[in-house]
Amino acid sequence: MTGPAAVLIGLPGAGKTTVGLALADLLGVPFRDTDDDVARLAGRPAPNVLRERGEGAFRLLEHRAVVAALAGHTGVLSLGGGAVLHAGTRLRLAGCRVVHLWADLDTITQRIGDDGSRPLLEGDLRHRLAQLTRVRLPLYRQLATVSVRAEHRAPREIAQEIAAALATTP
Repeated sequence: MTGPAAVLIGLPGAGKTTVGLALADLLGVPFRDTDDDVARLAGRPAPNVLRERGEGAFRLLEHRAVVAALAGHTGVLSLGGGAVLHAGTRLRLAGCRVVHLWADLDTITQRIGDDGSRPLLEGDLRHRLAQLTRVRLPLYRQLATVSVRAEHRAPREIAQEIAAALATTP
């Protein structure tokens, strides 16, 4: 199989970056986050791009970043929580080892807290997360090769579970 060793998807606050870094370390491969790629492409932080250009333009830029990362990265790749909303991105993920990290809303709400750097979560955080869950969860489930709970455990432990699951997944 070519492409990334694992592609992490999930809601904001599910632990994609933290667990992704632990998984990359465990596997001895590099880690890459497409939010960083979006920021490089746009010349400004990803949340600023979202605020300034709107979600539609952001998703197109994000799709470009995902396509490039899928083609050129062999380590662990973390996607932004909404990357799966773009149909082209979903098509590109076919055949990849996609790991859905999920946590309950209480855990995610606690992790995010009053972090103002997430434009799509402004306002009533719990309500916004519930809305995102309704839309995105079916897509995460459709794309996932492996689904792992990412709560109440250390990132290294979650990474070990993912590595074990991927070892038995074609």
